[in-house]
Amino acid sequence: MTKFALFVRLEAKPGQEAAVAAFLASALPLANAELGTVAWFALQFGPSTFGVFDAFADEEGRQAHLRGPIAAALMANAAALLSTPPNIEKIDLLAAKLPG
Repeated sequence: MTKFALFVRLEAKPGQEAAVAAFLASALPLANAELGTVAWFALQFGPSTFGVFDAFADEEGRQAHLRGPIAAALMANAAALLSTPPNIEKIDLLAAKLPG
């Protein structure tokens, strides 16, 4: 069962909203290449508020994602794109319905 997840809230700097949306959309191929990432979603809550939700079968998958290319690219671009540092929350899933 998928028991581990991450939720990351991102607040774009004024004028960087489109760049944050494009950055998140461009990360999909990287997420697809991660064997330990069971589900990955890029989200937009409002004009400048974005997020990422991803789920993993085990803690090793979650840690691999946190050390992977998406997280590295996000941290490398955070100062230019975001008004505050990314808020990364580790989540324990109680139940999940996933395709497959």
